[in-house]
Amino acid sequence: MEHAASNTTAVNLSKGRRWASLVVLAGSLLVITMDMTILNVALPQITAELKPTGEQLLWMVDVYSLALAGLLVTMSSLGDRFGRKKMLVIGYLIFGIGSVSAFFANSPEFVIALRALLGVGGAMIMPTTLSLLRSVFPDPKERATAISVWAAISAIGAAIGPLVGGFLLEHFSWHAAFLVNVPIMVFAVLGSAFVLPEVKVKNPGPWDFVGAALSIGGMVLVPWAIKRFAQEMTFSDPTAIGAIVAGVVLLVLFIRRCLRRPDPLLDISLFKLRPFAGGIIAALGALFGLAAMMLLLAQWMQLVHNFSPMETGVRMLPFAVMGLMSSLAAPWLARKIGTRTTIALGLLVAAAGMAVVWFNRDHLDFSHVFACMVLIGLSQGSFTVASAMIMSTTPPEKAGNAAAIEETSYELGNLLGVAIVGSLAALAYKIGFDANAAAGLPAELASTARESLGAALEIANQAGLPEMAQQATLAFNASLADASAIGAVVLALAAVAVFFVIPKNTDIDKQAH
Repeated sequence: MEHAASNTTAVNLSKGRRWASLVVLAGSLLVITMDMTILNVALPQITAELKPTGEQLLWMVDVYSLALAGLLVTMSSLGDRFGRKKMLVIGYLIFGIGSVSAFFANSPEFVIALRALLGVGGAMIMPTTLSLLRSVFPDPKERATAISVWAAISAIGAAIGPLVGGFLLEHFSWHAAFLVNVPIMVFAVLGSAFVLPEVKVKNPGPWDFVGAALSIGGMVLVPWAIKRFAQEMTFSDPTAIGAIVAGVVLLVLFIRRCLRRPDPLLDISLFKLRPFAGGIIAALGALFGLAAMMLLLAQWMQLVHNFSPMETGVRMLPFAVMGLMSSLAAPWLARKIGTRTTIALGLLVAAAGMAVVWFNRDHLDFSHVFACMVLIGLSQGSFTVASAMIMSTTPPEKAGNAAAIEETSYELGNLLGVAIVGSLAALAYKIGFDANAAAGLPAELASTARESLGAALEIANQAGLPEMAQQATLAFNASLADASAIGAVVLALAAVAVFFVIPKNTDIDKQAH
């Protein structure tokens, strides 16, 4: 039974309009996942043309998640007050404008600013799609199916992104790869106008400006400090220490403020619901373990094996295809073996995929990477179940809060995974790079070669040093294996935590609110 008296705008749509709404909302996720995977494929070309520093390269990857994570809570709360549909349409427009602007990007700074703008648009889109799904599909069983389709679209986006991006990269410049977002944004804006209902919280209370400032400041400073520690490869950097202390203080103040206010910006009490807390642990652990790995695998295919962007996209299809199949099958599996077992099993399967790379570190080839991607793809269905569980344990008026927390956990996991695991992989590459291989090169070039495999291969090609290219490739393979080991451990720990936090009899089709 749903709540008899919901504090959100009443939504009573026909069956046809409900599923038409799902098409529009799933299109939002499609463009987000496409943009993420397109960046992975386009990054080597962007690096070759714009020649960013190592720090700028990390910012290109991370700033999107940084902006997204920092603004999710604020944008979700604004959507509850002024209308979730309005927030979604504004997000679509910002994302479309940012995608068009990519065509004019001609410097690393421009690309970083562009990615930040896309993050702002994403912060408006991501939690709003989930909260609207909660309102459009009040029936738990129908909602579980809708969320499984919504998540399956993510797998389709992961497949289409590298293929479309690879095609555009081979026939045009990397700028054109971002333009693929534009027609989808046009479709989403028009679809939203004619299909989606407007949903808002009836009595949201006064807007908490102080709480918004505290959440944004904390969610930006803490990840930035972690990135800084990783970049400097020391925990004694005074700037990073100051930033992380300030960020933690701001977040503590934000949580205390939310716990004390009758109308908090974010309802922290949702974590008292064990299924909700378990789902968040799964989301955070999964993205932390997987984010850096997927980025490194795309680079491994293009740089180590010289696959073109299009060829890389084709070879990443196993991950997307298995993700699509497992997302659609996951609700059925959860009914057979239980929700918590399905989620924990998915995390363990992903850990096994990472372990394949680790155990074959000395003779890594595409067959091992293929097995890794298949297993990671199979694990994606468990995250579909986690999303359905999170939204099913949340009352309609708290759907925006739940969606914001879930998406924050995904984005924070992605950001921390890339910053920490990615930086540790970069450190492993530097340590594994034999300085003797760069003997005879000017000190500046030798230092640049130790920054990344792409730089080392380009310098080796120009200087006629095949031995340095071979040695750099071996160092990168070792760093990839180290990243996979870290990811496997994190995923396994998350699986154990999820199994003990989520109650045994949790059922996404029968939860009552």
